[in-house]
Amino acid sequence: MNPHFYRATSARFLFSLSVQSQAVLMGWQMYEFTHDPLKLGLIGLAEAIPALSLALFSGYLVDRLNPLRIYQTILWVSLASVLISWSATGPAALFGAAILTGLVRSFSSPSMGALIPRLISRSELKKSAAFTALAFQFAGVVGPGLAGILLGIHGYTYPYAFCVSALLVASLTLLTLEYRHPVPDQASVRKKAFLGEMLLGIRFVFNHPVMLSSMSLDMFAVLFGGVTALLPVFSAEILHAGPSGLGWLRAAPAIGAMIAGVILLRRPISSGAGKKLLVAVFGFGLCILVFALSRSYALSWLMLALSGALDSVSMVIRGSILQLASPDGMRGRIASVSAIFIGSSNEIGAFESGLAARLMGTIPSVLFGGGMTLLTVLIVAIRGKRLRELDLSTYEKRV
Repeated sequence: MNPHFYRATSARFLFSLSVQSQAVLMGWQMYEFTHDPLKLGLIGLAEAIPALSLALFSGYLVDRLNPLRIYQTILWVSLASVLISWSATGPAALFGAAILTGLVRSFSSPSMGALIPRLISRSELKKSAAFTALAFQFAGVVGPGLAGILLGIHGYTYPYAFCVSALLVASLTLLTLEYRHPVPDQASVRKKAFLGEMLLGIRFVFNHPVMLSSMSLDMFAVLFGGVTALLPVFSAEILHAGPSGLGWLRAAPAIGAMIAGVILLRRPISSGAGKKLLVAVFGFGLCILVFALSRSYALSWLMLALSGALDSVSMVIRGSILQLASPDGMRGRIASVSAIFIGSSNEIGAFESGLAARLMGTIPSVLFGGGMTLLTVLIVAIRGKRLRELDLSTYEKRV
């Protein structure tokens, strides 16, 4: 593939490395400040509000402007978020840093979603989806694990310095990227209403049954089944593992996902992709149920790792659908709709986890979430006939 693809992916990896590390640090800081699971969930909500409210507008801008320049800008905004959380003396600063991170995330996925396909050929799209997922998951391994280790050794100074360094190197990497942005047809742009153009991505996704079903499956499964926001509670009160243990718990899903990603990179999924997607998400829900009942650190870690491996299968299949089905002129807007679904599942899911833990207790809330994930898969399997029958090899030819 084009070497500039690897440079762009490297910058994205370093950005993800910083974001993943910062999330661990902010979670532990908030727990030290408040010892309240609801406050941990509110960090996710603070991040979700700008990420979701600006998602459609960010997709519109990405399709009109240069996605490389946009990505370069968000790296600097992310740096500001890191510096704010580094100097935080209370929950308010952490919420402010989370808001900035949400702003960054509203633009990060659409800009890379528009940039990457223009750096490679169409025949390389499925491979790039697997490679990108692998890089993201590798960042999820190194970031939380290293943040937890450094936090346990020398407080917040070293891990936050690591975040700053990753963002600076990512910015320098993008300066070496050669990319000429195509000039849009200005006459065509002027003829279309702003609101209609901004909503075009939503219309496309909702009129595409396979894309809509795969995004909905991911959104509701992770919305209810995600346990990331509650890991500080599990590490401190249930598994008694401390900040280093928290880092490795946060890294466990990414380690599993990285192993699965290597396998998927060598053996891409084509036939029976829809059925494999449904089985993977169902298995994810089962892992969450076992994690909730476990009192063994090793078993808990293993369940999180297995859940990450299964989630990686889901991510690669969903990413392949997104890349293959998106028209070139709409990639930013469609990626922004995907970001809304993912943001709903991750950030709002974190708030749901914190609220449910406050109302039901930590362990019952996770059991409830795992059960809802299984129910979601059953509903989608029954109603999503096109998704059940999805075969990426024939689907690629058709689109």
